[in-house]
Amino acid sequence: VRTQYINKNLLIKSEALRGAIQLGIGYSVGNMTSKPDRDVLMQDFYVVESVFLPSEGSNLTPAHHYPDFRFKNYAPLAFRYFRELFGIKPDDYLYSICKEPLIELSNPGASSSWFYLTSDDEFIIKTVQHKEAEFLQKLLPGYYMNLNQNPRTLLPKFYGLYCIQCGGVNIRLVVMNNILPRSLKMHYKYDLKGSTYKRRASRKERAKASPTFKDLDFQEMHEGLYFDADTYNALMKTLQRDCRVLESFKIMDYSLLLGIHVLDRKLRGRGGIGDSKRHGGQKVLYSTALESIQGDGKAGDPLPDADDDTLGGIPAKHKDEKLLIFLGIIDILQSYRFIKKVEHSWKALVHDGDTVSVHRPNFYADRFLKFMGTMVFKKTHPIRGASSRRKKNSIQPCRSASQEVLSSVKEESQEERRAQSLENLDDTGAQGF
Repeated sequence: VRTQYINKNLLIKSEALRGAIQLGIGYSVGNMTSKPDRDVLMQDFYVVESVFLPSEGSNLTPAHHYPDFRFKNYAPLAFRYFRELFGIKPDDYLYSICKEPLIELSNPGASSSWFYLTSDDEFIIKTVQHKEAEFLQKLLPGYYMNLNQNPRTLLPKFYGLYCIQCGGVNIRLVVMNNILPRSLKMHYKYDLKGSTYKRRASRKERAKASPTFKDLDFQEMHEGLYFDADTYNALMKTLQRDCRVLESFKIMDYSLLLGIHVLDRKLRGRGGIGDSKRHGGQKVLYSTALESIQGDGKAGDPLPDADDDTLGGIPAKHKDEKLLIFLGIIDILQSYRFIKKVEHSWKALVHDGDTVSVHRPNFYADRFLKFMGTMVFKKTHPIRGASSRRKKNSIQPCRSASQEVLSSVKEESQEERRAQSLENLDDTGAQGF
């Protein structure tokens, strides 16, 4: 049986961990159905419910084949409200997570996190460190105030925060939306930060069947992804709004996870097109890339169902290829604390400070937006003459996109002011960890 290190103190079987996750979530969320609906109060964000699940079972808990463990459910009422906001019914949530075995994914990042995917493609379960879980609980009130006002966002959507205590070790977990559907093959995957310092996939990563490339790789492999004007503007507006919200919480070092499916290549994913519940059953609102950038962002007003063959991907072009783009902002649980300030100062002594990944939140956001709006995403323009076709399709989009992004970064929009007003919530205390 395959095993993995959660940390240096505990060696746990992967099968046992996955089983404990499903059993704990199934028991905790199932118990929530008996609690009446009510408005979420500020203290609800700091409630922690705990239950002990011995292997032999008890009067309240079922018997199981895993080691004894304690399961903690953080802010259960608040997360139930947020799941309802996105149209996730309790039975569907439990069905997605508990019905079939969780799929273990490889970890493309430098962190020690492990990822599990539900069999219906809807949810990702990620292990997080103590500080990350503490930071998430700290920013929950303000973060979800923003998410409630604007559910169409590329920011990650957290549907639950849990902790498994086993053998004296805490394994903390968050349940999030899945960005990249398995039922469409991602011909290219990128983790982009807008940084150039060591931002190239390693030789080991490149050898994988489905590698995740980085910023320098993108510049070498693609010369930009082209969108029509309306789609480009909607995408950049969403990114600008999201980055200002993250900046208001002093969050940095986040990435844009970008998946590219080439429509001309008739290759399907590992699971087959019928495996995803996106084609029937549960429809999580605002969960697709296209939903994330379109519409007025009012809850309860979802877009019409996307074509099953697109799975909510955003249409784009690269040279003569037609593409579907899937994307989302990930790794937002890194605040610009003292250790990050020291890390940036040290790197800046050796390298150009503006190129390193770790940076001040406001500079990080500006650099991130400039890179996405000029190097990664570009706007197509009507062709006025055949002789200038090449120039119109390459040089001009880059120049105009750069001007638009730089001007919009400097302009303080209503969304930015609203995000800035959330900054006073940064000092809210976290409890229970």
